[in-house]
Amino acid sequence: MQRALLAWFDRHGRRDLPWKDPATPYRVWVSEIMLQQTQVATVVPYFQRFMARFPSLTDLATAPLDEVLALWSGLGYYARARNLHACARRVVAEHGGELPRDLEALMDLPGIGRSTAGAILAQAHGLPHPILDGNVKRVLARLHALPGWPGKASVARRLWALAEAYTPRERVADYTQAIMDLGATVCTRTRPRCDACPLAEGCAARRAGTPTAFPEARPRRRQPQRQTRWLVVEDGDGRILLQRRPESGLWGGLWTPPEVPAGEDAGEWSARVLGLRLGEIRALPVIDHAFTHFRLRIHPLRAQLEGSAEAVMEPTETLWYKSGPNDTVGLPRPVRTLLTAIERGTT
Repeated sequence: MQRALLAWFDRHGRRDLPWKDPATPYRVWVSEIMLQQTQVATVVPYFQRFMARFPSLTDLATAPLDEVLALWSGLGYYARARNLHACARRVVAEHGGELPRDLEALMDLPGIGRSTAGAILAQAHGLPHPILDGNVKRVLARLHALPGWPGKASVARRLWALAEAYTPRERVADYTQAIMDLGATVCTRTRPRCDACPLAEGCAARRAGTPTAFPEARPRRRQPQRQTRWLVVEDGDGRILLQRRPESGLWGGLWTPPEVPAGEDAGEWSARVLGLRLGEIRALPVIDHAFTHFRLRIHPLRAQLEGSAEAVMEPTETLWYKSGPNDTVGLPRPVRTLLTAIERGTT
């Protein structure tokens, strides 16, 4: 299996990925965090911008969290960015600015699990540690026609045992990249190209004629829907009032318009809580945004500020925002989309 996979990688592997040149521990770590539940094509431009701004782990550790979140804006799963920043600071404080070369020490850091730690050690140092991201799970589950959802503990244990058994002692970095590439480009989730797969002869799922049956999908649950109202207040200079969200929870640490509680009159709430008097309030088109476990329906309400912007009271941290070329404000994707539409006059 190793020989067949590495021979395929030598001919077809993705060698132009930006984090491969050079494959330093820092660059591998950042790429692995970005690639969690995110496709390579989406990650590449984010990674390049991130490296241009934070070329070293120390640069990341000493940067304000707002700058990190701003560069992450649109990539989603923002806890990854907060953990990345917290991890960098701990590495500087506890490990002299260098990611440790020990599996347990890596896994003790924020946001680094077993697979990410294994990828850092294998790709940056050539150490024989297995990985088990989504692509690898799919390849191994099909190769052995392994039943069950990989999120189930017993199935995960079996997959880890297989990943460890297949990981070679030599060319570890190439092998690790090869099995990820195979899952991403050939052994794909819905349309696997079995005729192009170097492991086809030994694949139990292919022999059974049901490759897409493996791995089993997560048991379906009906996604709940939540509702919220955003109060989009604009001052005379075209700036929009934003509040920083709590560090924990949805969009932690990012900036969104103030949320008007259910059942409250938006104008009265603004005067009482924000200390701002508003003109006519009108509803903007509803925004639907999907998360992993629920859907969020956002009802934006737009209003012009009457009076001074300096009158705003601060129950939480606030700012008056207007986009610019040196923007360092972390905005969730629906907020950025909404503000862009307002600036362009399309909503």
